[in-house]
Amino acid sequence: MTRRPVATTISSEGYAKGDLNGTLPIVSTTTGKVELKKKVTLLRGISIIIGTIIGAGIFISPKGILQNSGSVGMSLVVWTACGLLSLFGALSYAELGTCIKKSGGHYTYILEAFGPQAAFVKVWVDLFAIRPAATAVISLAFGQHILEPLFMPCGIPELPIKIVTTIGITSVMYLNSMSVSWTARIQIFLTFCKLVAIGLIVIPGMIQLFKGETQNFHNAFGVNEVPVMGLPLAFYSGMYAYAGWFYLNFVTEEVENPEKTIPLAICMSMGIVTVGYVLTNVAYYTVMSAEEVLASEAVAVTFAEKLMGKFSVAVPIFVALSCFGSMNGGVFAVSRVFYVASREGHLPEILSMIHIRKHTPLPAVIILYPVTILMLFMGDIYSLLNFLSFVRWLFIGLAVVGLIYLRYKRPEMPRPFKVPLFIPALFSFTCLFMVALSLYSDPINTGIGFAITLTGIPAYYLFIAWDKKPQIFQKFMKSMTRILQIILEVVPAE
Repeated sequence: MTRRPVATTISSEGYAKGDLNGTLPIVSTTTGKVELKKKVTLLRGISIIIGTIIGAGIFISPKGILQNSGSVGMSLVVWTACGLLSLFGALSYAELGTCIKKSGGHYTYILEAFGPQAAFVKVWVDLFAIRPAATAVISLAFGQHILEPLFMPCGIPELPIKIVTTIGITSVMYLNSMSVSWTARIQIFLTFCKLVAIGLIVIPGMIQLFKGETQNFHNAFGVNEVPVMGLPLAFYSGMYAYAGWFYLNFVTEEVENPEKTIPLAICMSMGIVTVGYVLTNVAYYTVMSAEEVLASEAVAVTFAEKLMGKFSVAVPIFVALSCFGSMNGGVFAVSRVFYVASREGHLPEILSMIHIRKHTPLPAVIILYPVTILMLFMGDIYSLLNFLSFVRWLFIGLAVVGLIYLRYKRPEMPRPFKVPLFIPALFSFTCLFMVALSLYSDPINTGIGFAITLTGIPAYYLFIAWDKKPQIFQKFMKSMTRILQIILEVVPAE
């Protein structure tokens, strides 16, 4: 019998029939059309946004914001300003998500506005810097808080934190690889836990405030001068705490009725989060002085110990669940960026393939795993946070500049949701201004981020623009793709 020519990849039809160049069948049949289903409803969209925003930031960042802003009053101003700024960014992304109905978020919008080279640099730095660092930061917070009740009042050794963190990351990767529906259901439950955690801080804090516990608000702006060079870092900490409003745009193709769902989910989520964050910080200062906040390793836990006594053990558990929700939502959304980038030819072909039964982008989910584990053993949480902020806000600002550019380049593009032009203009200007100032206030971390970003330029010409690669390399890549397809049971989307 004459064998058929070797194909570059295995199709879903070929996979189902066992038509792998004469090999035996791997599976007997597929369950319906192999594609990513539209399973993100309004409730699930809200849970993705709120569940990803409320993570470790509100429980870790108050210390960084207060330290860099200089006073209690200015720290509350920064929290409020970051909420308003994030709302402006979210509204801009609502317009982008309804006129460009593709998954991928920042990557897709930069690709549409500025072309493949800028988009490749974005996904390059996403893969090797932004996404692993973001996952590592929130995962370390998860590991720290889940162990807090077991070690109170002693400090937690570093090794157990790293072990528990690794277990948490592994479980999130496994969940996202196995089922979209269960990932979404667990995300809704974890979002509820996050709101409960916020409530455990806000309600007792408001009770204290109504009792007249306002001594920590006296002379709230009492500093000789505002540390100008520290303000960008304060904003970075605050914007990190609000980061997550853009994640629904990463999964646009899986959203039901995106023209209505995306703007509604974004606006409702940002309103809830901004009010909750500001009230949470007010609650902190009804119980803790500025000095106590700065001295605390976990502000929310210290708050609970002072006000709730033995019941305070519940707070770190809820905080850990909150961090786990951010990990889960982040991996769910970010995997779609790599999936879309692979579909556009900017990443290896295997990353744009879908599991034949689970209908999940399995390769795009697990690609982050090794780099994230490596990040766990590099730097402290605040260095990672500041490094992450520089690169992330550089590209978010660029994506929103792309919105303005597309208004003039493609005025005929349908825009079911349209924001006033001053909103994206102000948001993009503020992002790029903070990035510029960070070069002076934190040159080491921003320099590292800038250097890694620049490596994307030669990488683009080497891996993408150069189309005359050696035959041996092309054959190797085709063979690896087919082997990984068989091992992972994935095929191209139909």
